[in-house]
Amino acid sequence: MSALFSPLALGPVSLPNRIVVAPMCQYSADDGSATDWHLQHWMNLAMSGAALVVVEATGVERRGRITHGCLGLYSDANERAIARGLAAARAVALPGTRFGIQLAHAGRKASCQRPWEGGRALGPDQDPWPTVGPSALPFDSGWHTPEALDEAGLERVKAAFVAAAHRAVRLGFDAIELHMAHGYLMHSFLSPLSNRRDDRWGGDAERRRAFPLAVARAVRDAVPAGIALGVRVSASEWVEGGFGVDEAAVLATELKAIGFDFLCASSGGNAARARIPVGPGYQVPLAREIRQQSGLATRAVGMIVDPHQAEGIITRGDADQVALARAVLDDPRWGWHAAEALGAELTLPPQYARAGVKIWPGRKLLQAAE
Repeated sequence: MSALFSPLALGPVSLPNRIVVAPMCQYSADDGSATDWHLQHWMNLAMSGAALVVVEATGVERRGRITHGCLGLYSDANERAIARGLAAARAVALPGTRFGIQLAHAGRKASCQRPWEGGRALGPDQDPWPTVGPSALPFDSGWHTPEALDEAGLERVKAAFVAAAHRAVRLGFDAIELHMAHGYLMHSFLSPLSNRRDDRWGGDAERRRAFPLAVARAVRDAVPAGIALGVRVSASEWVEGGFGVDEAAVLATELKAIGFDFLCASSGGNAARARIPVGPGYQVPLAREIRQQSGLATRAVGMIVDPHQAEGIITRGDADQVALARAVLDDPRWGWHAAEALGAELTLPPQYARAGVKIWPGRKLLQAAE
C-alpha cells in the first residue's frame, strides 16, 4: 500500500491521503473578495486528488493584505465571496477532499505591488497604506518603515485573527492555518532579526514567541474542536543568528500543548538577502527535525514534485504530509498521476473517468512518445 495514499487523522479531521495543496497567493481579489478567478482555481484544485486544499494567505484586516489583490476575510462581502467559491469547489471535489484556509497578516511586508507589477513597496501614487510590525524596521531598503505596534494595536490584530477565525468557522472550513512564516507579521515577532522590542513581546526567544502564542490561544478558544488547527512557520531564515529549527520545535511543542494539530515547515522570507539553498525537498529536514523534537504532526513543503519523492518522505517518517504548490499549478491532476505511479486508487469524476490509464492506455503511449 502506498504511504502517500494512506489515510491520516489530522487532529479531528480524517483525510484519505497525505497530499496537501499549499496556499498560493493569486493576487486577484477585489478589496479582499474572491473573484471568478478564485472560483475556477479552487474548483480545479478540488479535483487534484489532494486530501486537503488550503486557500491562499487571507488577510485578517485590510491593512494585513500583501497587495491590493490579496484575499481577505475581514468583511461580510469577503465572507460571501469565499462562500460562493467554496460551494463551487465542494460541488466538484473528489470524495474525501477537505478545505482549509490560511489566516494571515502581512505586517511590514504589506502594501506592496503584485509580483508581476514589480513586487516592491507601493509608491505614493499607488494607494499605499501604513504597515505595522514588532519594531520600526523596514523589510529592506526602499520598503515602508512600519509602525511598531503598541498594546492597543496588538489587541486589534489579535481580535482581527479571532474575528476571521469565526468567519472561517461559519464558512465550514475543515482546517485553519495561522501564517507565521515568510517574514509576515507573526514571523517578524518570532525573529530576532525583526523584533528588537525590549518589553514583554521581545528580547529572548520566549518573549518573541509570546505574541504569536497569544494569538494562537485566542484562535484556539474561538474555534470548535472539530476543526483542525495548525500553523505555517519559517523554520530557518537562512541567516546566521536568525530564527531557526530548534526555536521552531519549541514553538511547535507549545502549540501542541495549546491544542494545535499540525505545523507546516517552510523557511525564509524575513531577510531580503538570505542565501536559500533551493533544491528538491530542501525544507524536508526542517519538518523531520520539528516532528522528532515536538511530536506534532508536520507537513513538508518546497520543491516536492515527483510522486516517488513524496512517497519517500512519508515512508521514512520525515513528515506526516507533503504540500505542493507549483507542481499542482503545472499539473492540476498531480494526485491522479501520483496514484497511478504508486499503484493507488482514486475515485475520479465520471465525466473525466475515461482519462484514466486503465480505461485509456493510449495516454501512456503518448507519454512514451514524448
